[in-house]
Amino acid sequence: MERTTYRMPTHPGDVVKEELEERGISQKEFASRTGISYTMLNEILNSKRPITSEIALVIEAALGINPELLINMQSRYNMVQARMKPAIESNLAHIRKVCASWLL
Repeated sequence: MERTTYRMPTHPGDVVKEELEERGISQKEFASRTGISYTMLNEILNSKRPITSEIALVIEAALGINPELLINMQSRYNMVQARMKPAIESNLAHIRKVCASWLL
């Protein structure tokens, strides 16, 4: 089976980071005002940690960014990241082969 190449979607932290920069809000100030730990916020903004539903709601309250948009972006990011792992791709190919008759 041919291996598919996936383009990595934008991590939602990039959107939040850009918005903070555009508004001139420092990470430290945003973390302080919202109650998000600075370390967690920094990891989100640098694509090292996912945005959870709770964090998406906090961002909506603070910046007005639609939380569903952020969660959908995170979901797409997670899906492509998972598909890019060779072990998962190999396992999926095996499952498709042994379960092919069910798809007819």
